[in-house]
Amino acid sequence: MRKLFHYTDHLEQVLPLLKKIEKAPNLSSKRLSQLAKKHPLKNGSLLSKTNIIRAYTGLAGKHGLAPFNQKIVKKIMMKPVRTISGVAPVTVLTKPFPCPGKCIFCPSDVRMPKSYLSDEPGAQRAERNYFDPYMQTYNRLDALQAMGHTVDKVELIILGGTWSYYPESYQIWFIKECFRALNEFNTNDDRDKIREKYKTIQQKLEKDKKHVLSDSPKENKKRFSDLLIDGENLDKKYNETIAELYVAPEKKLGIDVIQTANWEELFKEHKINETAVIRDVGLVIETRPDNISEAEVIRIRKLGCTKTQIGLQSTSDDVLEKNHRGHDVAVTKKAFRLLRQAGFKIHAHWMANLYGSNAEADNKDFDKLFSDEDFYPDELKVYPCSLIESAELMQYYKKGLWKPYSHEELLSVLEHVLLTTPPYCRLTRIIRDIPSPDIVTGNKKTNFRQIAEQSIEKKGISSKNIRAREIRYETFDAEKAELKTELYSTSVADEEFLQYVVETESGEKLLAFLRLSFPKENFLEELKDSAMIREIHVYGRALEIGKKGKNHAQHFGFGTKLIEEALKRAQEKGYKKLSVISAIGTKEYYRKKGFSDGDFYQYIDFSK
Repeated sequence: MRKLFHYTDHLEQVLPLLKKIEKAPNLSSKRLSQLAKKHPLKNGSLLSKTNIIRAYTGLAGKHGLAPFNQKIVKKIMMKPVRTISGVAPVTVLTKPFPCPGKCIFCPSDVRMPKSYLSDEPGAQRAERNYFDPYMQTYNRLDALQAMGHTVDKVELIILGGTWSYYPESYQIWFIKECFRALNEFNTNDDRDKIREKYKTIQQKLEKDKKHVLSDSPKENKKRFSDLLIDGENLDKKYNETIAELYVAPEKKLGIDVIQTANWEELFKEHKINETAVIRDVGLVIETRPDNISEAEVIRIRKLGCTKTQIGLQSTSDDVLEKNHRGHDVAVTKKAFRLLRQAGFKIHAHWMANLYGSNAEADNKDFDKLFSDEDFYPDELKVYPCSLIESAELMQYYKKGLWKPYSHEELLSVLEHVLLTTPPYCRLTRIIRDIPSPDIVTGNKKTNFRQIAEQSIEKKGISSKNIRAREIRYETFDAEKAELKTELYSTSVADEEFLQYVVETESGEKLLAFLRLSFPKENFLEELKDSAMIREIHVYGRALEIGKKGKNHAQHFGFGTKLIEEALKRAQEKGYKKLSVISAIGTKEYYRKKGFSDGDFYQYIDFSK
């Protein structure tokens, strides 16, 4: 296995630094930097936080250092917020591929899957790994662990274009390789072998053409500079360019055959992961509403998915049509109904400032998400439209038909979003993290969420959405935790959002929740006469499987208490079963709670 830093070669410099860190009662980032400057390496370079953690992990208990102590790691840790929601998120991107959509607001970067930009951090990570799922997953785990995070509970988030539009064999292979990386992490490492395979392919392609993706974003920027798509004239079409650059050459070299797997190969990795050290506790795919059908819902569940990111963008047919979205609101509603019946968590994308809308209309449009019984998303990403040079929207901007919102208009919309999102929905993101050089005009402040939150706080009010109430770093008295329930009804189910909350100095904080669904109908035979647990989440810093927390919400038994409450309520309402849409890595947990394995779900049968 490759090591970025060989701390054993620098004991003379590393050990004094680690001993001072051990003795420091408190360690600010500034103080850590000062200590590192006092102990530079022989070549004059300074130890990064990542390398300090690597050194401490390897040397604890040796050379006069005290035994390993996780508190020391927390002193040094970079970006602890990464796992503060209880799991380690690992985001991977699929390769560039033709897209069925023709949305005028969507950027067309020929180095990326549709709608993604090569300057975005996640996109650059994917490019450095040739978009390979094994390498992306393994390297992300490696980076998180090096920063001091616990990574044994992972939420896999697969982004990039329209998932359902990729060939099925590629989808199976992609997920299989993600799981293989989870299963092999810290025990086996195929990264070097995979990288050499891609380099060999790259050399073969370069004999015929210069536009070949390497693992260097900087180099690729030069190679593809003459293929940039201009949104003002669109002489070059994204799909045609992608087909010419990637699809045809890959078939010629047999890459499409390499990037394929069958169901049995995937199920084998699934089975290993059920009891692996690094387990998948959630699998997310990204798709369009018009790709959702009964058959597709069953298929993505078979892949192991538990959540879908789905772009509804607007609840107005007029706005959707003007932006060439390619489907109407009725299609979106059908997709929501099918996904909810199957127990999926629905992570919707909604856009403000689209062509044909305005700030006042946006606020009314957003209100429909929680007043129309065909919607009610569980999570939301709110993306005010940004003008990107490769998007067709450039034509509309040049003609004066569209313009970005002013600071005040955007603030009014985002304040409305924060204040009207109900307690059972999580505002995962507000404002897409697009690098400012890529935005032609309009808002370039990536911290606009913070601006909006501070604005409503000055008015003495705050958001009640899940993210705003997560316990995060705060300590609490578990005996004072209170069970509360939020009720709401959709067109296909009555929903109960069960939540354990506690009052702290900063207000009510969320410790754990369970989404309990009581379906009115269901197209899945396996779920007939069954209530459904669509999600359980316990907050606090991610702890290792089986560990008990003293001051954090995880492993206080809130999950068990919520399941017991769900069982009681399902029986009281006369359902014959309680099912759960379990992730592959949570199956063993539910078995221990008395759930049996079904075809795609686990369940407790009340009649037995």
